[in-house]
Amino acid sequence: MKRSVKISGRVLLAGAAILGAGAAAPPAVKQVVTGPVATYWMSAQTSSGMTMGGGRPSMAAMMGMGRGGNVSRSLTLQLGSSQTPAGAPTAEHLPPSVLGAGPSLPLLTPRQAPATATREEPGMPQSYEKPRGKMLIYWGCGDRARPGQPVVIDFARMAAGQVPPAFTQMMQGLRVSPMQPPSPTRDKTYGEWPNERTRTQVPGGGSLTGAHTIRGNYSPQIQFSMAPNQDFLPPVRMTTNSPAAAGGFQLGWRPIDGAVGYMASTMGGDGETVVLWSSSEVSSLLFALPDYLKPADVTRLLASKALMAPTQTSCTVPKEVADAAPQSMYQFVAYGGEANFSYPERPADPKQAWNIAWTAKVRYRSATGGMLGMEMPGADDDDAEESPAGTSGGPKPAKPARPRGSDFLRGLGVPIPGGR
Repeated sequence: MKRSVKISGRVLLAGAAILGAGAAAPPAVKQVVTGPVATYWMSAQTSSGMTMGGGRPSMAAMMGMGRGGNVSRSLTLQLGSSQTPAGAPTAEHLPPSVLGAGPSLPLLTPRQAPATATREEPGMPQSYEKPRGKMLIYWGCGDRARPGQPVVIDFARMAAGQVPPAFTQMMQGLRVSPMQPPSPTRDKTYGEWPNERTRTQVPGGGSLTGAHTIRGNYSPQIQFSMAPNQDFLPPVRMTTNSPAAAGGFQLGWRPIDGAVGYMASTMGGDGETVVLWSSSEVSSLLFALPDYLKPADVTRLLASKALMAPTQTSCTVPKEVADAAPQSMYQFVAYGGEANFSYPERPADPKQAWNIAWTAKVRYRSATGGMLGMEMPGADDDDAEESPAGTSGGPKPAKPARPRGSDFLRGLGVPIPGGR
């Protein structure tokens, strides 16, 4: 039997209306964005104790390194612009008076050094010395090193192109690329501070809180204000730096307001062997991280447990590291977030173009360091920032050996702790 299907006219009209509405929907409007004309970066660092990579330490730094004393703050200011001035480029940063670095910080455009022709003789340089020694790499907090450690690198074999697969995997494991601040090569016009004209120091109690103005003849005027929660990170306060019962070393610290992740590393050796350790829970060259990290990289490194969470307050350096390098330097770094500003504000209407005049970024870190296992009198002293370090005496730290392999690593482009 043949069945007929009747569809009411009302249903047909409703369906046609729906189809017609869908066909008539306009495509989403993509907002036009131009600029920024100028970009400005402020890199704010808090240092205490004795951080690695800064040259030969002073006696005051050596005496204060175990308690997080000798607090200092530093700024690196970088202005880049797509504009070219009619005359010589000039720019300055007018900071709040609480910074304590003066009413004006001149942003100097570096002078380009004249190119000089150099003639390289073929063959091996006469001063070339075949690298020798080895590097032992450990990682992870705990009383004992994990299975598969250490990864051993023979410098002579590496110089000959024989790179161990484990080392290659460690280099690729982080997948972190340095941030790209303004620079003379990326911007038409560029200025920076400190520079050869002025190297004013930021005092230990200096603050970023307040109004900032950056002006010059190659950039639109930049103005923004920083709140108390956008100030320098607090200094790292170590609570423990002493031998552990199981034979390693125990590191402890106070939580740092504003920190988003921590890392600890050590470096020691006997001249022929470089011993490196990091707090990463995964196999990686954590000591080769750049000074500052992108927020996305911090999130990923926390998820993989390469970085320690900001809630963590202790970590044990394994016994195997202590046995291999009894006299080691340690470094502890707290990575901060970012403060970002731009002008003008983004229009809510996507049909209206957003022509960005300028953007500004402030990034943060706090670091300390010292001799591993040498806890000085006054450790975790609340008054360490104001009191002169070393006035109460105490044991004199031994001078750490400088491994020959560190220069070889730099030649390969592998940073060592404290490097940029």
